[in-house]
Amino acid sequence: MQINKIHATNMEMTAAIKSYAEEKFLGLAKLTVNYEPVASLDIEVGKTSEHHQKGNIFKCEATMRIPGDVLRVEVTADDLYAAIDKCKDRLKERLAEHKDTLIERRQME
Repeated sequence: MQINKIHATNMEMTAAIKSYAEEKFLGLAKLTVNYEPVASLDIEVGKTSEHHQKGNIFKCEATMRIPGDVLRVEVTADDLYAAIDKCKDRLKERLAEHKDTLIERRQME
């Protein structure tokens, strides 16, 4: 799996944020080992807007392109790192569901 880009919206992308997101999402690489061509991932992190009355609402969006499909996950949370963690977890669930679907199709053939 390769990460094409990680970018920030409505906030500055720091080295710490980029490193944290890469570390978390690269953990999913083992689930995409057999994909040909290689799975690719785009990640967007940031604030949902600058117009909240109290506190910030952070988001993390991930778009993974795998052979024959595109998996997209979007999560919001009060903490940026929590949003990244939840997004990675949901993408992992989507990958597992996708693999289960492929296995079921192959068994039906």
